[in-house]
Amino acid sequence: MKVDYKTKGTCASMIHFTKNDDGTITDISFDGGCNGNLKAIGILCNGMKAEEIAAKLAGNKCGFKQTSCADQLAKAVLSNA
Repeated sequence: MKVDYKTKGTCASMIHFTKNDDGTITDISFDGGCNGNLKAIGILCNGMKAEEIAAKLAGNKCGFKQTSCADQLAKAVLSNA
């Protein structure tokens, strides 16, 4: 299932990923944000289950913001788990 998630409070405006039948998350990409860092997050999380991604990334903050692109990814994969 292809998912498009609208972020809140981050420089990236959207997160796109595929939730596979086996529960793994693949094809992670972001619209906007810190290009190199977000590509790396997508590569590192590729093939992981939603719960694994959330355990690693939830609560991560960016500077003075109360969230981050990584935190938004954790929310996105759990909201579609």
